[in-house]
Formats: sequence, C-alpha cells, structure tokens
Amino acid sequence: MSTLNQVIRDRRTIKPKHYSDRPVEDSVVEELLENANWAPTHGMTEPWRFVVYTGTAREKLADFMVKTYRELTDETTFKPSKLEGMRVSATCAPVVIAIGMKRQSSGKISLVDELLAVGCAVQNLHLSATARGLGGFWSTNVVATSDAMRDYIGLESDDKALGLFYLGYPKGAWPEGDRASVAEKTKWHRE
Repeated sequence: MSTLNQVIRDRRTIKPKHYSDRPVEDSVVEELLENANWAPTHGMTEPWRFVVYTGTAREKLADFMVKTYRELTDETTFKPSKLEGMRVSATCAPVVIAIGMKRQSSGKISLVDELLAVGCAVQNLHLSATARGLGGFWSTNVVATSDAMRDYIGLESDDKALGLFYLGYPKGAWPEGDRASVAEKTKWHRE
C-alpha cells in the first residue's frame, strides 16, 4: 500500500507550459492507456475512448481548437488569452489525448454511470503517468467538451467529448501538494 499511497498523493495537475521537450515514447502512452482501460465500468460497457495526438497532429489539433473557440464564443465570452492558451497547450505537450465517452446504444446504463466510468479511466491514466514521472493535465474547456470536438474525434451524436489530457515530462522539480484534512469532509454514522 505504501507505493500506491505515494503515487496517489504525488499526483498533480501539471500544465503543458511546464513540460520539457523530452519526448514520451509510444510504448509508455500505450501502457498508460492500458491501465486506463482497467477502470471500473458498470455493465461492462467500457465507454472510454481515446484519440492520441503527437507530432504535427498536435498543430492540426491546435488549429481546430482555435477555429472552434472563435465559433463558440462571442465578444462577451471571447478571451484572447484563452485562445492563445489552447494553441500553446496543444503544441507544448508532447502528447495530447482526447477523452471521449461512447454511449451505450440501449441506454440501459445511466449517463452518470458512463461519465463516472470515464472519470475513473482518466484517474487511472493520471496515476499511471505520475508513477512514470509524467505530468498530466485534464482540460475540460468549452472547445474540449464541445459537440465540434466530439465530431472531430470521430464520435457519434449520443457520445460525448470529455476533454483533452495533456501529457509530458515536467521541466523542473515535481510540484508539492496540499489538501485539507479528510476529517473536515467526512461524517461517520455508527448506529
């Protein structure tokens, strides 16, 4: 348990601007995705879907994101810094993984169950990245969760785009973390 405890407690959100130029091997990405694939899934629907972008595909993704952000925002919601951040994130991260949810056609399993299963898969992915010394960042911005992104990554109308997971080796030291006591967030009932 001590190794598992350490990995869980060391997991951090590390954004792409803090990644080094060190490449992430395909075999490492495949290992992380295999671990994600072992997430719990109600009814064995395995709703998670992953689309991996590396190399120049990241630039095409960045172009799509910039174009889509302009389409999804108006003068009251458009932020130039947000637009630039999308481009920088997609091109600074050696690996970008689009996260999708494939909806079960019968709808027997609830949408909440399917969404939570994908969340568990991403947690497995993030913890596995941490164990490998990789930084990760799950972005769920307006473009990353849009119907346009859903279509871009090849999902169908009942499916969902659930964000982008950025992956890379940190430039510097691993960030420290902090949490309030779990006792402040827990109630016990014994009788």
